[in-house]
Amino acid sequence: MILWLCLCWGFSPSAGQPDSELMARYLEEQLLADYSIVEQVARRVPRQAKFLQRLETRPRMSEFHVRSTIISRYAFTTVSCTMVNSGSEAREAVFEMQIPAAAFISNFTMSIGNKTYYGEVTGKEKKNSTNDKERQKKPPSPTEGRENGYETFKASVFIPRKMQARFILHYEELLQRRLGKYEYTVSIRPQQLVGRLRVEVNILENSGIVSLEVPPLRNSKQKGNGKAEGDVSPPPSTVIGHTKTLAKVTFNPSVVEQTRIARNGILGDFIIRYDVNRELSVGDVQILNGYFVHYFAPTDLPPLPKNVVFVLDSSASMVGTKLKQTKEALFTILQDLRPEDHFNIIGFSNRIKVWQQDRLVPVTPNNIRDAKKYIHNMSPTGGTNINGALQTGAKLLNDYIAQNDIDARSVSLIIFLTDGRPTVGETQSSKILSNTKDAIRDKFCLFTIGIGNDVDHKLLERMALENCGMTRLFQEDEDAANHLKGFYDEIGTPLLSDIRVDYPENDVEQVTQNFFPNYFNGSEIIIAGKLINRTSDKLHVEVTASNSKKYILLKTDVAIDLPSRNDIRGVPSLEDGKGDSNYIERAWSYLTIKELLNSRLKSDDSQEKDNLMEKAKSMALAYNFVTPFTVLKMKEAGLHSELPQEEFISPSTDGIGEKVQSLQGHKAPPGIRREQDKQRIKVSKTSADGDPHFVIDFPSSKFSVCFNIDGEPGDILRLVSDHKESGVTVNGQLIGAPAPPNGHKKHRTYFSTITILSNKPERSYLEITPRRVILDDGERLVLSCGRSAVVRSRSLEVSISAFSNITVTIRDSISFVILIHHYKKPAPYQRNHLGFYISNSKGLSSDSHGLLGQFLNHEVKLLQESLNTSHQEVGQNQTEALRANTLQVKGRLVPVVWKQRRIYNGQQEVDCWFAKNNADKLIDGSYKDYLASHPFDTGSSFGTISSL
Repeated sequence: MILWLCLCWGFSPSAGQPDSELMARYLEEQLLADYSIVEQVARRVPRQAKFLQRLETRPRMSEFHVRSTIISRYAFTTVSCTMVNSGSEAREAVFEMQIPAAAFISNFTMSIGNKTYYGEVTGKEKKNSTNDKERQKKPPSPTEGRENGYETFKASVFIPRKMQARFILHYEELLQRRLGKYEYTVSIRPQQLVGRLRVEVNILENSGIVSLEVPPLRNSKQKGNGKAEGDVSPPPSTVIGHTKTLAKVTFNPSVVEQTRIARNGILGDFIIRYDVNRELSVGDVQILNGYFVHYFAPTDLPPLPKNVVFVLDSSASMVGTKLKQTKEALFTILQDLRPEDHFNIIGFSNRIKVWQQDRLVPVTPNNIRDAKKYIHNMSPTGGTNINGALQTGAKLLNDYIAQNDIDARSVSLIIFLTDGRPTVGETQSSKILSNTKDAIRDKFCLFTIGIGNDVDHKLLERMALENCGMTRLFQEDEDAANHLKGFYDEIGTPLLSDIRVDYPENDVEQVTQNFFPNYFNGSEIIIAGKLINRTSDKLHVEVTASNSKKYILLKTDVAIDLPSRNDIRGVPSLEDGKGDSNYIERAWSYLTIKELLNSRLKSDDSQEKDNLMEKAKSMALAYNFVTPFTVLKMKEAGLHSELPQEEFISPSTDGIGEKVQSLQGHKAPPGIRREQDKQRIKVSKTSADGDPHFVIDFPSSKFSVCFNIDGEPGDILRLVSDHKESGVTVNGQLIGAPAPPNGHKKHRTYFSTITILSNKPERSYLEITPRRVILDDGERLVLSCGRSAVVRSRSLEVSISAFSNITVTIRDSISFVILIHHYKKPAPYQRNHLGFYISNSKGLSSDSHGLLGQFLNHEVKLLQESLNTSHQEVGQNQTEALRANTLQVKGRLVPVVWKQRRIYNGQQEVDCWFAKNNADKLIDGSYKDYLASHPFDTGSSFGTISSL
């Protein structure tokens, strides 16, 4: 097979021999791509494939095991991962785990060979205010977890040859009830097939477990929505068993089953949803070892009437998908309003537009119809006046409450949606916060929604916290409309208002929040505290609230001595979990720390903020929680004559971020960095994009030249060839597509693969497709084009902007930008493809060649321009009818006509002189002289072939 492939590529003794390891790795990629899933798993691996597999020396994951214990909604999760380095030298292993942003890491341990490193939580040193201000000015990191409340934990180590490393991560969280279900999620993203993969979840709920379900694996774009379409059956190999109060769920796919789920390893979330039995009473109060936790979530109550104002961003940045999906969600939400509700709509950009002036209207068929028309006609334009929109909405709702005889038990609220930051009117966050708080005056709640990466999530979070609301952040993706509707469903059915939970002052202390403005259907109120009087045999509980019909007062006495009910010792599968037996105390500490963090976020007083920080830090240290004010310091276990090396793992103060860890005396090696470089690379017009259309920019001559290459599918075009001097070669492979209807071409061609090769100062290559980037500089790395990342080696840097572009920089003097063209619903004549742009050519020599490279250091002359009118005066139908003009290129005369080209995804229009007939006379030779025999053909000089 290898011989046959070589013949197909056209290797010959005169062509030079390719590097054997490089070619073998490329063959491996092609072999794996050709196997079907069944063939790959079911039949014996060919001998050649076994040889190729031995070339892969990066550490492999041999085991990935997640064990979770959920006791009364409080979840203890332990992730264990083993990686093996079978190579002949030390290799870097990266352990990466997505965890809920609401979770607290409680421990982390690593064993590398015969050495063990353990985590110790210590207080974070207070940084100076200048650094704090600089950090606060940074925009939110555009990670994939930002929209859904997930953060990424990373730890990297170097594993000695023929040894293994084991990572053990512990984290804890209190599950929140949304839309009537608790949802526990485990991220499974090993990015490779794993020999032993197992997830085991044990659940104990003394109230009784109901409606337990395990939907199919969920990918990242589906996150954040409580309900997903197609929830039919659990993932393969899932086993579910439960009694009235106990449940055990396992997910243990074999390698065969993993390949059926995803060919290159599972990439999704394993989800468990359930609820517990409940009734209209004071709720479920659990007491153990001097601590109590109180869950209150009554059902079967009539909903309260709502007075709601929707405040919607219609600025220019909302153009396209964001505004479209906002409209779709609002159409559904309006349909769900109840007859007793009242509403209004405000659209804002730099102007504030109120649908119904000075009033809220009742829900009637005509009003709903007119509201949908108003939303449908909203168009994106102008800036973002957040302050003005909120002031208008608050005044509208305040005036309505004051001037109308509304039901005292009705619930009033503002739902505010934006995709950006304030740019018009008041733009200072502190002023917007104070103005909003003064306008609302604790009379109603504000719920905020942010869409996309440019939103000021801290401003939205604090506005909601200060005004008894909640916030949600969503990405701009195909499920955004469902996410928005899901969030509204969480708050769209208020059942109780002004809920207060009281306990005797002499019996309890350090009680968490016990007053709540609203209780929404499907949610849950949680209070925790400490008992003072442990000699008492009962705890008195009172709950007061309002609903649509009456005021409610619930009373009961809860027995304190209930070891048989709340003590989990002796329960199978639960008793061996370290720390699990004190779950109520840990739930209390978890809630208390969360409230301290929120209180600090809301405070404007520096002294109060410091006090709250110290309290949160002290409690986090006591319970070994990693928080924004504590860090996890790694130490080597055992006795040593010298001080152990220490490294830090710390969550981002934003709540979402990456923690990167490196041990054994190595600095974090050049690799995936947490943020892309701030410096933006300027892209020139010189490019090959589309079908493919070539543009050459000549800045000194102040004009551009363009031409087309009508190649055949499968052709590999040499775009840049400077192998002998700078060591750089760029080749682009074409893919075919049918021609559009009524077109003059028999087919279209696009770039499906761009290969960039470099042999100075070290040999490396990049293979780029619309879906992935393969970087090989002695170590192979495969990156997804759907995830933003930056990779840097000694002479090469690759920066991926997810689903947008890839910037390749070689020795800081050569830069290329590859645009990713991806169609969600492609027409028959469209294909996902790439565009190639030259950003910086200073490092290329004057002898560089190729379809683009030959023009980088040469100028052309326009001998005559027989046009008396300016280009702008030429009608659109006359652009092809201009009289011929002539270019002089290296002594050759080239007839050209004036044209216009669109580049950068159509964002920029270029005036250019167009050379017909596959750039005849413009380029050296004919375009067939630029056909490479294979992707690694370096074409060391014009008309010759060689390989890297």
